[in-house]
Amino acid sequence: MGVLSGIRVLEFEAIGPGPFGTMLLADMGADVIRIDRPVAHSDLGPKSTGPRIDITGRGRRSVTLDLKQPQAVAAALDLVERADVVVEGFRPGTMERLGLGPEAALARNPRLVYGRMTGWGQTGPLADRAGHDLNYIALSGVLSGIGPEGGKPVPPLNLVGDYGGGGMLLAMGVLAALLNVQRGGAGQVVDAAMIEGAAQLGAVFWGMIAAGNWKEERGSNWLDSGAPWYDTYRTSDGHCMAVGAVESRFYAELVGKLGLADAGLPSQHDRAGWPRLREAFERAFASRTRAEWCAVFDGSDACVAPVLGFTEAPSHAQHRARGSFVEVGGVIQPGPAPRFSATPSALPRPAPARGELGKAALRDWGFDPTAIARLQQQGLGLCPDSNQMEIDK
Repeated sequence: MGVLSGIRVLEFEAIGPGPFGTMLLADMGADVIRIDRPVAHSDLGPKSTGPRIDITGRGRRSVTLDLKQPQAVAAALDLVERADVVVEGFRPGTMERLGLGPEAALARNPRLVYGRMTGWGQTGPLADRAGHDLNYIALSGVLSGIGPEGGKPVPPLNLVGDYGGGGMLLAMGVLAALLNVQRGGAGQVVDAAMIEGAAQLGAVFWGMIAAGNWKEERGSNWLDSGAPWYDTYRTSDGHCMAVGAVESRFYAELVGKLGLADAGLPSQHDRAGWPRLREAFERAFASRTRAEWCAVFDGSDACVAPVLGFTEAPSHAQHRARGSFVEVGGVIQPGPAPRFSATPSALPRPAPARGELGKAALRDWGFDPTAIARLQQQGLGLCPDSNQMEIDK
């Protein structure tokens, strides 16, 4: 099931943005085989022989290969030949040194889309340097705008570089290249760099700066907590409410619901009056619990919402009504998105153990028993667990 049903994706084991991008493809129905290392690497999380509690690894089937062995590289190329997409997240040059770079892959499969996920990109003076999300968004310019007035920049988890600017950019690039192939174009490399994806996420702010509508000082603008009507406020029970009453009609409703309509407050866009306005909002929200304020703003267009924790969010009525969260392998997690009316996504499978369901995947990709046996002789590992044996019957 899914809009990408029939698309074959070969993923090389990694962490962070690459697996997230591939998860999006798998959620949409792509058939993903992940080439795992035979044993978990210390850089890829805790060692485990059972299913991984790794939500971004869901929807795959797995085989294992030690790519340092020449015969294993030959086996990987056999899989490349039958794939529509390859996804890898190594430092530039690593796949080339293994004999699995784009030149070798496209020689075997000219219609292949070769997705590469890195922080700095495949070229440039930093291409070979190590880094993490925070480093990439720092150099993109985006991190400079996130944080309180007078304070230092605050890491926005690792959402901007790894996932929004990384995995999603990779998935979009892969889909665009696939569309090009289906229109008769050639296969190609998709060079997705988190530093560039993060910069793209900030495109609107470059426009606002150019127009003189954005200050470089953190906490001084209307989207960075500078405006009192776009911020969070603590309630009497220690929780918080998020306020985003940007438009004047929504702002008027906010002030009314807070009981401040007749308080003689400064106007919404009077910057000199913002400190006084903020103090009034703080006092008002601190007078009631989060639940009480939820009741006050229920059904309102004041653009106010409770700040929910990760474990609280799935229980909210909006999520329950849409089925936005699902349970997979006993773990509550965000369900596939976006929604497709004619080709809905199926409930994903949990992330596989190393080699789990690999033989069935190879059969689905057109390998007969003789070819599978040859791949195993070349070092390809398949997990003989109960699930695998059941499928093999």
